Amino acid sequence: MKIVSRKSLGVQPVYDIGLAKNHNFLLENGYIASNCFNKSHSVAYGYVTYQTAYLKANYPVEYMAALLSSISGDQDKVQRYIANCRSMGIAVLPPDVNSSGEDFTPRDQRILFGLAAIKNLGAGPIAAILQARQEGGVFTSLADLCSRLDSRSLNKKALEALIQTGALDLLEPNRHQLIKDLDITMEWSSRRAREKASGQGNIFDFFGETNNTATVDVVPTTARVQDYSSQEKLRLEKELLGFYISDHPLSVVSRSARLMAPISLCDIPDSFETKVVTAIALVLDIKEVVTKKGDRMAILQLEDLTGSTEAVIFPKTFDKVKHLLEKDKRLMVWGKIDRRDEQTQLIVEDMQPIESVRMIRIELTREQASDRQVLQKLKTALNPNPNYNSGYGKNDSEGSGKIPVIAAIEYLPKLVRLGNQFWVQDEESTVLALQKEGFKASYDALLCSN
Repeated sequence: MKIVSRKSLGVQPVYDIGLAKNHNFLLENGYIASNCFNKSHSVAYGYVTYQTAYLKANYPVEYMAALLSSISGDQDKVQRYIANCRSMGIAVLPPDVNSSGEDFTPRDQRILFGLAAIKNLGAGPIAAILQARQEGGVFTSLADLCSRLDSRSLNKKALEALIQTGALDLLEPNRHQLIKDLDITMEWSSRRAREKASGQGNIFDFFGETNNTATVDVVPTTARVQDYSSQEKLRLEKELLGFYISDHPLSVVSRSARLMAPISLCDIPDSFETKVVTAIALVLDIKEVVTKKGDRMAILQLEDLTGSTEAVIFPKTFDKVKHLLEKDKRLMVWGKIDRRDEQTQLIVEDMQPIESVRMIRIELTREQASDRQVLQKLKTALNPNPNYNSGYGKNDSEGSGKIPVIAAIEYLPKLVRLGNQFWVQDEESTVLALQKEGFKASYDALLCSN
């Protein structure tokens, strides 16, 4: 709800309609202390807000680790908070079977990924891993892990999850090799367990050489294979974690994404405003729909570094951008937030592969940035459409620019993104016009400018 107006009613009796009993309090003088519930909660929430703000400001790594642990079962929130950690300069390391605990753990100004956030790895296997690590020290190989934990404690599905999320990377960086060796290694460890149970053992056990090195020496191995491609690794991480952890397909444009997209995709579902947005996003899923009139449209699942959202492409736009609709495609998307039937949607108006996106950079001194005449000359050089509204859904002749303009101001650490109304259609002619007016301007590909 939103308050649209206020009107004073003077002094009125106040009734607490919260709980039926034991809610208000009778004071010694006979007065009723009404609204104690609301007041006490306001104080309590205010105190908790102060505490969390203090912890985040003074102990950011510990605070974010605790926050991630508290929502480890909610993949969307985990992804959002990991993105928040990145923006705070806190690295969230991939899971590691020798270091990670059940929860997210602070370690040397970084956060270790919690094992509880990995799919197919329940509380039982996690407890077994931690106990074995505590009793026998770190694991030295896949064979060592399998021999110290039987298949009832850690089954094949759980082991695959550990491998594909990078939890065994420090033991063997080739995840494909680990997956290929998994069956034969599990079979070997089961056979050794049966031999020990029957009293047979092997020559190393007989002489008391049950250390990890001897165990590994007799492990059967398969032929070496090439590791998965980085794209395949990320796909498997996404499948098992619900998000990317070791890297992200959009990480190469993370800085540009923050400039081009001041609103993150994870914020769109909670937005109550209709506004124009620009996003650098990854296409996760495409669902084509045929309308009653027989026109084709599409519903997309888009993701950026902070989260994901649903986007709609109506027939008129679909005909223009359908050749770009591919899974795992990285796109710059123009659109608007629209609320319909109590739901918030991103309506796509245009899109472009990020490889072809250009941006213009203008370098300004502090004096130029504070001089109104200089800024007016800059506006004139950029030549925005005087009748500009949103710029989307118009013909090129109407001046809808798709090339962003960025200003670098002397001594300021951050670049400044000019509003969409100053985005231009042609980078070469715009740079020439800016240089003619005495501005230091250049253009480059979005990927190169990150």
